[in-house]
Amino acid sequence: MSALRILHLSDTHFSGDGGRHYGVVDTAEHLRRALSHVAHLTFDLVVVSGDVSQDGSEASYRQIRDAVTPWTLARGARPVFAMGNHDRRDAFRAVLGEGQPDADEVPLGGIDLDRPVASLVERNGWRIVVLDSSVPGAGYGALDPEQLSFLREAISEPAPHGTVVVVHHPPLRAQTDLLQALALDEHDGHELLDIVRGTDVRVILSGHYHLPITEIVGGVPVTVAPGVTNLSRAFADPAEESAVDGFGGAVVTVGEGSVRVVPFVERLTPDDLVFHYDAAVVAQIIQESGRPAD
Repeated sequence: MSALRILHLSDTHFSGDGGRHYGVVDTAEHLRRALSHVAHLTFDLVVVSGDVSQDGSEASYRQIRDAVTPWTLARGARPVFAMGNHDRRDAFRAVLGEGQPDADEVPLGGIDLDRPVASLVERNGWRIVVLDSSVPGAGYGALDPEQLSFLREAISEPAPHGTVVVVHHPPLRAQTDLLQALALDEHDGHELLDIVRGTDVRVILSGHYHLPITEIVGGVPVTVAPGVTNLSRAFADPAEESAVDGFGGAVVTVGEGSVRVVPFVERLTPDDLVFHYDAAVVAQIIQESGRPAD
């Protein structure tokens, strides 16, 4: 078996009008720099694991498609996109299909446009399953029973080489209070990990936290890509939230019995923050976009 090499990107946050993220970040330039960082390599997959768009517009998805797809195909790879909490299902589908637009996707539940954007593709002995952890109108993540059943059935029999799962909200704890409040529902995360445990799933690729994290849970590596649009300050005061002007990604190589994750991050302005929220602002965001109280 030849190794599967993946360029893992996340949180590109493109806007249809080309506006700067937080009024600061040129997202197209950040993506260009991230791609240039590894332009000398060849890949099998280029994965953008959610928050592809900031405003959920079709124009933003066309921009990201036009930036990523030719670059990807020129390197013998194919693109894979997942829904994040900033994405909109109707516009995402209109441009990117079910997330694996150049392949014969098997979607979840037919063509109902309100359904989560989830699909599977089998190619060259590898299976790629894309899940949709977005909750319309919210920042936190969830996986409904239908998606979990879709995953369970998809991986019920092993693929020749194995399976890669892509889901925006990682089934891992976050570093800050805000991101933990906007994390994947804990029950759904446990359910996801229970489903993949002992199967041919080789790695779970996620985003959302804007910083590189890799953790092995139940024998399965879960790896979070740093943000393309900015980099979270992971070890600042956890009651606050801030990010620096930079970009990142990771090269993930899945080999015979091994998964190697090599992240890269570049700070463009070492001391400048893209944003900083104090504890009061964080509490307000949690109230507006976090998981409802039980």
